[in-house]
Amino acid sequence: QVQLAESGGGLVQPGGSLRLSCAASGSIFSRYVMGWYRQAPGKQRELVASITTGGIINSADSVKGRFTISRDNAKNTMYLQMDSLKPEDTAVYSCDAKWCRIGTCDDYWGQGTQVTVSS
Repeated sequence: QVQLAESGGGLVQPGGSLRLSCAASGSIFSRYVMGWYRQAPGKQRELVASITTGGIINSADSVKGRFTISRDNAKNTMYLQMDSLKPEDTAVYSCDAKWCRIGTCDDYWGQGTQVTVSS
């Protein structure tokens, strides 16, 4: 099993920056595809960005050019650098770890961290 713990959320003004971290423990971090998701009140959860074991990145169009996902396998940690934040980025951000092989997938979630963008 994998335990995930997010940190770095908070209140920030529009145009500001935050850096989220997702610390993993309990298994081999490098084998997992990692992702950041967010869910705003009254909306469905959506993918923000993901990063594969080989470093291939997929980002939502709404955050391209503003958010940067990265991972440090030596520290068992994934990051989300969020710049030029907008009020519409307000949401609970959660990290996800997924490991799929033939016949099965393991999928783990953190508890989430609140990001609020407001003046």
